[in-house]
Amino acid sequence: MILPNKKIKIALIGYRLSTGGAEKVMAVLSQFFAKQGLEIHNIIVLDSVSYAYSGKLVNLGKLKNASNGLFNKWKRFTFLKKYLDENQFDFIIDFRFRIKPLQEVLIAKWLYKTKTIFTVHSFLIDHYLPNGSFLSRFMYGNCYKIVSISDESKALIEQKHQLKNVIRIYNPIDIDEITVKSKAENELEFDYIIGVGQMETNIKQFDKLIEAYAKSVLSSNTIHLVLLGDGQQKQMLVNVAKKRNVVDKVHFLGYQDNPFKYLKKARFFVLSSLNEGLPNVILESLACETPVIAFDCASGPREMIQHKENGLLVANQDIEKLAEAMNLLVEDENLYRYCKQNALQSIQSFSVSTIGKQWLDLMKISLK
Repeated sequence: MILPNKKIKIALIGYRLSTGGAEKVMAVLSQFFAKQGLEIHNIIVLDSVSYAYSGKLVNLGKLKNASNGLFNKWKRFTFLKKYLDENQFDFIIDFRFRIKPLQEVLIAKWLYKTKTIFTVHSFLIDHYLPNGSFLSRFMYGNCYKIVSISDESKALIEQKHQLKNVIRIYNPIDIDEITVKSKAENELEFDYIIGVGQMETNIKQFDKLIEAYAKSVLSSNTIHLVLLGDGQQKQMLVNVAKKRNVVDKVHFLGYQDNPFKYLKKARFFVLSSLNEGLPNVILESLACETPVIAFDCASGPREMIQHKENGLLVANQDIEKLAEAMNLLVEDENLYRYCKQNALQSIQSFSVSTIGKQWLDLMKISLK
């Protein structure tokens, strides 16, 4: 055990402190660790911060110039090496995508010289581990731990790469913070369901959500569809709504710093993704006491949603079944109220106090 007779130092390393699920986990854990008296350094690659965090911020994005040439990259790399060497961290926790094998070999085998935990935040594990199993074992086989955020992705990593140091720790959420933010004023005056996520790629498949909504009874019952998020797919989605004659009831509200005030008043949240890791927004919706309908995609939804207890799991990628599930939560008021009643209690095991303790146990940090 590491006892708190000395200041324990942890470096949390991510691309940014905004936008993404992994980044949100990094921010939430920084706050939890700091409250336990640990010294936290948040090191980010891109100059983008919108999430609340605790500890020192080391923003490598401030060193990035417009050309981002080889010399500039090397300057940031050597700055980080010097910073890590000078601070002698007890642990490094890496939340980044890791898709450049040569760069990641240097980082894993030369830059990180202390106990290092590498996280995998998606079922698309090639975004975090090299496709080749030999190289993955060389880079990460002897690291302190690899933390996967779902049982499915853990099993996939172990099956594909034969790594023996993989553990599953779910994403934490700050239920108290969500509760407070969900009480903010919401300007929407109509009944609605909601979808949330980025629109840069079609991984969230909002087109399928719009199609299912159009097939359902919701629009005829004046229940609208609200979408939160931005990206280059937006115009395509508007066109889908026009084609399906529901554009007057589909509302694109863009990215919102506080999505919780919209989740709180939604009738239910719908996740229509092609795949996930452990989608925080499901937990956030349930924390707002809003039931969830989700495709039973890889991975995550089935580890958070108990069918007909706090929401509905739908046959993966079946738009007809998705529309039927929407109808069910509108037409069966007893089932809807039951799921809503169970929502908050169902995700207590994902609270930051519970998940944070699992991280402390993983690092063998004992607190007074």
